[in-house]
Amino acid sequence: MHHIKKYANRKLYDSTDKKYISMDRLSELIKLGEDIVIIDNETGKDLTASIVSSLIARTKGETKEQISSGVLIQLFRKGGSVLTDYTKKYVSLWQKSFTLAEDEIDVLVKKLVRNKEISKSEGSRLKKEIIGFTKSMKTWISDTIDKRISEVLDVMNLASKDHVADLNIRIDLLEEKLKAFERLQKRKNREKI
Repeated sequence: MHHIKKYANRKLYDSTDKKYISMDRLSELIKLGEDIVIIDNETGKDLTASIVSSLIARTKGETKEQISSGVLIQLFRKGGSVLTDYTKKYVSLWQKSFTLAEDEIDVLVKKLVRNKEISKSEGSRLKKEIIGFTKSMKTWISDTIDKRISEVLDVMNLASKDHVADLNIRIDLLEEKLKAFERLQKRKNREKI
């Protein structure tokens, strides 16, 4: 992992390689798949998302593959909910595709059996094998999407649904403790009177 310090004069220092780097070099590191963390040298604040966003904006005209402005604006406005909605639609699309494929496989196998090109047992075996493959693909796609979403949420520093649920539980516990403390204070105040 490259730990990069950003100084007030806007220079970037790679603590890992022990040298100053340019934005172009930083861009290369990211494209090579290197993990990076960019910290403000004075405040210690994590600037990674901000700097990477500026790199994306800077390189927008240089590449054919670009994130549309609409996607970036939606991510900025709505945070993780846009990402979650997109993922749900994407997963739903894949699930529908596999369901249609399984239905088509069923029709084709029945046709092969009906035309006596394969036996019933061969048809059953073929269908199980293909459907087993599609189930494996569904699992792989789902796991891959979950992993990518987790990575994006980490990079964007957004809370996941589990994090929010955990925070809500903690807030509820703190509210209960605060109410108990307030009741105790009221009792103590009454006793003084």
